[in-house]
Amino acid sequence: MILGLLFQNPLLFVAWLLSIFYGITVHEFAHAWAATIHGDQTAKLMGRLTLNPLKHLDLVGFLMLIFAGFGWGKPVPVNPYNLKNGKTSDNIVSLAGIFFNVLSIIVFSVILKLIVTYTSLGAENLLVNFLFMLVMINLVLAVFNLIPIPPLDGSHVLFNLLPERFNQFKINLAQNGPFLLLMLILVDNFLNIGIFSALFNFFLNLIYRFF
Repeated sequence: MILGLLFQNPLLFVAWLLSIFYGITVHEFAHAWAATIHGDQTAKLMGRLTLNPLKHLDLVGFLMLIFAGFGWGKPVPVNPYNLKNGKTSDNIVSLAGIFFNVLSIIVFSVILKLIVTYTSLGAENLLVNFLFMLVMINLVLAVFNLIPIPPLDGSHVLFNLLPERFNQFKINLAQNGPFLLLMLILVDNFLNIGIFSALFNFFLNLIYRFF
């Protein structure tokens, strides 16, 4: 558990916190940036078009990252009626955060690969650990937000794809999604079912194959 590092290795704990701040900030900033260029100024007017991590942290989502290993940032406000290309723009805005997390994974994985290959720095080195943590956090945020349960990004894409006859389903899921998601995380974590960890490890293995 990440919190255990606070007492075992404070520097690694700080590195984890910085990694979390980075991953969440980049993710939420990407939503605000994509919404702005697609015609909606809501996020910009509410101060979310910024790289200040304090503007993007959600207390519950942050604590879930610390205690459960999965979490989220403060949702960026978007008015879909202001978007230039309707559902297409909404999908782009919804997936922008995941895209930037994936881009970060690629960049940090390449840097980590170069350092490990061409230097004598090993697994005990703080820089190596920090880069690895950046990869992990961005992977968690990217994979987790693909889940089609509100308020996660995948739910926006799902709702845009579903035809109108599923409107009542979308309303029910939008209302109960946050509670359902929280329960899934808690049950999966404390009963050691391993649904989320299996999903995460699948994508982690893909990264290992490439880098």
